[in-house]
Amino acid sequence: MEQEIMSTCIVCGQPKEQGIHIVNEFICLDCETEMVQTKVEDEKYPFFVHRLRQIAVRYHV
Repeated sequence: MEQEIMSTCIVCGQPKEQGIHIVNEFICLDCETEMVQTKVEDEKYPFFVHRLRQIAVRYHV
């Protein structure tokens, strides 16, 4: 039986087991799902863009 490792989400800041890794950063499944379903007009959209931009800033992608 494989044990999943907890990683801290760069969006919500919570330690979670399931999600995706982009470069060396982690986005939990809950935040990923919310981000994918968020429309550009939504007031939370700029927050998600800002959090994802941190990946590029930290790693010069």
